[in-house]
Amino acid sequence: MATRNNGDRGKNGARNDDERRERLAAGLRRQFGTEATIRFLRALPAFRTENDIPDRFKELLDRMDGIESSVAASRRQR
Repeated sequence: MATRNNGDRGKNGARNDDERRERLAAGLRRQFGTEATIRFLRALPAFRTENDIPDRFKELLDRMDGIESSVAASRRQR
């Protein structure tokens, strides 16, 4: 049984790997984005948001949420 080195796979092997990684990433995003998972994570102490954080941090979190939403929207349009 012969094994192939990554350098021997050529363009098709690399493209297949990229496609597999993208499918895996999409599946993980879909699973982590479900309402059940979000509710579960919010219940964990490490993922709870504090109500009394400084306004500057709230603004930064809002900006990060906006960027994340725009990236997710652009991926869905592909």
